[in-house]
Amino acid sequence: MESNQVQQSLKPVYQLLKFTFVIVPIVAGLDKFTNILTNWEQYLNPGIEGMLPFSGATFMMVVGVIEIVAGVIVLLRPALGGLIVAAWLTLIALTLIAGWMYVDVAVRDLVMAISVFSMAKMSKLIV
Repeated sequence: MESNQVQQSLKPVYQLLKFTFVIVPIVAGLDKFTNILTNWEQYLNPGIEGMLPFSGATFMMVVGVIEIVAGVIVLLRPALGGLIVAAWLTLIALTLIAGWMYVDVAVRDLVMAISVFSMAKMSKLIV
């Protein structure tokens, strides 16, 4: 298969991943302010929460802003944004595993990190 054919066959996969990793971080980030989807504070490792100079709710709002910005970066600069989101998801998973809390969510976040990392790499192939 020629390079152009490979690019054309990967383009819909790339577009779907890009769309997903623009929308999901923005929606999750916005939800940190409303807790409509879930109570996000429950995922905060108690050891980390104890070190914070402010409440867990405030921390989650800061996290929300970071996630919204990350989603926008994926939209504008997919290669960079994808790496940021992959690192972010990996850090979240590691904090969950460290506290042995919500390990199922940690595994899901690691799978998403691999997916967005793949999207970031694909973005360099798709013209």
